[in-house]
Amino acid sequence: MNPPKNLKKSSVLRICPRSYPQFRWMPFILLSAGYRCSSDRIRCGKMTTQPTPPKAVSKTGHDLIQSYLRTLDGSPGVYRMLDADSRVLYVGKARNLKARVSSYARPGQHSGRIARMIRETAQMMFLTTRTETEALLLEQNLIKQLKPRYNVLLRDDKSFPNILVAKGHAFPQIKKHRGAKKETGNYYGPFAGAGAVNRTLNQLQRVFLLRNCSDSDFETRTRPCLQYQIKRCTAPCVGHISEKDYALSVDDAEKFLQGRTKGIQEGLAQQMSEAAEAMEYERAAALRDRIKALTQVQSAQGINPKGVAEADVMGLHIDGGQACVQVFFIRANQNWGNHDYYPRIGGDEDASEIMQAFVGQFYSNREPPRGLILSHGLDDEDLVAAALAEKAGRKVELTVPQRGEKAELVKGALRNARESLARKMSETATQARLLKGVAEAFDLDKVPARIEVYDNSHIQGSHAVGAMIVTGPEGYEKNQYRKFNIRGDELTPGDDFGMMKEVLTRRFQRLLKEDPKRQSGSWPDLLLIDGGAGQVSAVREIMDDLGVSDVPMVGVAKGIDRDAGKEEFHRTGKPVMALRHNDPVLYFIQRMRDEVHRFAIGTHRAKRSKAIGATPLDDVPGVGARRKKALLEHFGSAKAVSRANLADLKAVEGISENLAQTVYDYFHENG
Repeated sequence: MNPPKNLKKSSVLRICPRSYPQFRWMPFILLSAGYRCSSDRIRCGKMTTQPTPPKAVSKTGHDLIQSYLRTLDGSPGVYRMLDADSRVLYVGKARNLKARVSSYARPGQHSGRIARMIRETAQMMFLTTRTETEALLLEQNLIKQLKPRYNVLLRDDKSFPNILVAKGHAFPQIKKHRGAKKETGNYYGPFAGAGAVNRTLNQLQRVFLLRNCSDSDFETRTRPCLQYQIKRCTAPCVGHISEKDYALSVDDAEKFLQGRTKGIQEGLAQQMSEAAEAMEYERAAALRDRIKALTQVQSAQGINPKGVAEADVMGLHIDGGQACVQVFFIRANQNWGNHDYYPRIGGDEDASEIMQAFVGQFYSNREPPRGLILSHGLDDEDLVAAALAEKAGRKVELTVPQRGEKAELVKGALRNARESLARKMSETATQARLLKGVAEAFDLDKVPARIEVYDNSHIQGSHAVGAMIVTGPEGYEKNQYRKFNIRGDELTPGDDFGMMKEVLTRRFQRLLKEDPKRQSGSWPDLLLIDGGAGQVSAVREIMDDLGVSDVPMVGVAKGIDRDAGKEEFHRTGKPVMALRHNDPVLYFIQRMRDEVHRFAIGTHRAKRSKAIGATPLDDVPGVGARRKKALLEHFGSAKAVSRANLADLKAVEGISENLAQTVYDYFHENG
């Protein structure tokens, strides 16, 4: 969708998503193209533009904000404050934009953080909405997208795993699932992490004996696997259990995941009694073992609240200008694990502001549970509840309990948050000392805030990959890790120098393109290269060609006999150096090198495994995973598919005449 031809970049766009739904995302399209958008409403039944206030170069802070007031009205919406380089400083929402912005125009009423933000403000952007709830949702989306410096910011935003009872098979599989819920079946979660899911799956296998093998393994098995031998599966793959009896086990497992365990135990006890009376002692013993396993599971689950069926419990602790939010996931009256978060704060926000920002960002891409149990109230509790209810399509209850079972849950979350933050602060202080030690050891001009470490992995040049890890004051920044598939066709297999050159060239060409002014914080203060003088020389040549020779780099070589602890450090134009054997900085560098090794080797293995499982069908136009599976199941192998005639290809279920012709032509024209 293109912007109107007569729209100038100095104008403010007003669009109504209700009247013109096709323009609902126009503001975001215009923003990415450099236009300034203020509102999403319609005036007089047609799209109009409103000139922005005249912008004086010297105007900043209170004076600049004052100049915007005459163009604003009392509509709800979202505002952005930007600095002189157009970087977003702050994103906020307002019930009344004019009133909210006018509060920034009055000096002398703000905390130190807000006062600094106002002084740095050189321009503002506005987007009005129909309701304050819409403004809140838009605000949280923009905060996550733009990561403004002065907002409370949720930094760790990974998805959580679920348990999936897949229903696309006569004998359903139970497995871990992460990502979009596209597969047919029932999903249970979220769980706090892979460990919590694996523990629960292990319990389900012990009690309900459900299969965890893939459908392809199931179809090809001719005798029971080890899971059957250790009493973790009933071997439906070879007919040791009927479809009806297996379905009953699946039903019991789902009841367990829903918290209805009492009826399961009573049912198993009755079956055991009936088996004993019928003198089926082996079956009775198996049922006894299942009851015993279920009892052990129930006693080992820890905090299992009786009065809370489904809720997220959040405890916030603030200390020394840092914050930790501990989240416990309660589902089906069971504790499904906990996770700690360390939102970025300015240091002068109150607990209600931090908690509200956290809740808004946490559920921006997750479905909220039926209840939130919080340690602190929110500034706009009713508004947040309404926004969460709109997202979930049902009521979401927010409570700050003072007594009873819910208060005990909050107390536990707060204790965990306090202990986690203490550990985090201790680790951060240690990290700061180590970074300072690195700066002193290698004579750097400043303490590095971002260190990038590079390594390659391959087997005689095959499946070669490059890897980059990042560390800084907060430790390893895993969302910044990058992998590089080595593409250089002219490289000699196993040419480590050439591989390193390619990786660094691609990395810094992209940096120069995306952030030439080095304002985003993505430029490294130090490069650590796994290798000696040769690698350092090769990388320095590349850096000089790109014009970024001011980034310091150090080559880390194993040293004498390749013993750990005898590493040698190579720098351009300086003699080889070493650190004393028990120097903490040496251990720190060794850990970084080991981490990049781990990441590089893992990436290489994944690439190699993918290549092993690849078939010529992967390159046939129009053949995706489902049709590939249908062809392989019908013919048995990709080689047989390549030899099949057109009539046989047309006979495969799900393969149309046109696709059959495409497959046939592909193999016979390229064969």
